[in-house]
Amino acid sequence: MKLFLKTALFSALGPGTVSVVLPLLIARGRPVAGGVTFVLALLLLGLGAAIFLRCAWDFVVSGRGTPAPMDQPRRLVIQGLYRYSRNPMYVGVLSIIAGWAVLFGAGILAGYGVAWFIIFSLFVRFYEEPHLTRKFGDEYVAYRERVGRWLPRRSRGKVR
Repeated sequence: MKLFLKTALFSALGPGTVSVVLPLLIARGRPVAGGVTFVLALLLLGLGAAIFLRCAWDFVVSGRGTPAPMDQPRRLVIQGLYRYSRNPMYVGVLSIIAGWAVLFGAGILAGYGVAWFIIFSLFVRFYEEPHLTRKFGDEYVAYRERVGRWLPRRSRGKVR
């Protein structure tokens, strides 16, 4: 239970600020889209939230840790959405930001999302991947070869 509480606190303060608080502050006063655009925005917001929550669950249950850098999973998390992407939690956050951009029709929020994608990419490439390689060794190297950084890799005719 303690890990779930720590995960909830970190998620509210970190990813929650990046994907909800700041976008809503940026969009303050803008009209909300209607019709199909509204539905698309809700789908992106819901998908992003579902992805993030599933990943946080997997960190606690499978990894025995949290998304917080100071309390990382003790085991490599390769279950759930991590079977398809090495960074689905970031994909979830970016999906939420995209949802706000669509909902408010705000190019500034699209730019905000691109900026966070660049930040996440640099962080993953230069900190997370080297750190996980040191921490989990060959297990992480094999995982990295099987699973795409952001999106699932196409099967090359191999049976898994």
